[in-house]
Amino acid sequence: MRILGIDPGIRNTGWGIVEQSDNRLAHIANGVIKPDPALPDADRLHIIAVGLADVIAATSPDLAAIEEIFVAKSAASALKLGMARGVSLMQCAAAGLEIRELAARRVKKSITGTGTADKVQMQDMVERLLGIRAENADAADALAIAIAAGHEAAFDGARLASFGANKSGKNHESTLVSKGDGAPASGLQAAIEMALARDAGGDKK
Repeated sequence: MRILGIDPGIRNTGWGIVEQSDNRLAHIANGVIKPDPALPDADRLHIIAVGLADVIAATSPDLAAIEEIFVAKSAASALKLGMARGVSLMQCAAAGLEIRELAARRVKKSITGTGTADKVQMQDMVERLLGIRAENADAADALAIAIAAGHEAAFDGARLASFGANKSGKNHESTLVSKGDGAPASGLQAAIEMALARDAGGDKK
């Protein structure tokens, strides 16, 4: 499954594409759409829309993911963020993509184990998981969103399969378990453990 993660913003809209297969994560591409800040808002939003359309056309994702709305520093900031977010959602819907919206805290907790991780921690963990350094913090956040969304989609699919098997009268035990805070432990956790093990092995050299 190929997932497009989007970190929207009228100044910088980060995007990242990852491919998830079982417990393996692969980086496909990442980048940032940076409209000229001197342009009117309408023109900047158009540049974001065209940029995302180009990314979708070039990478053919199966799923798109974007952060849920959060409280911004000011009403003006919230408005501009909402506009960039709306354009992003519109382009994904126009491409016929399934869209998932994830809380920022949930993404951080999925990737780093804590919902209060800062941008440096997020960049470092994304680099560990994918073996690449994202173009900038916005692109790293977008990759993190994509990773977390792919993990949740895989968990939902396994849960539905388990439910169907149980309804048909077959004995079935799911290999996915909850960590107690609602976050499922499966493919992503395994990928994180593999990345940390790789780092530990490198430190011994």
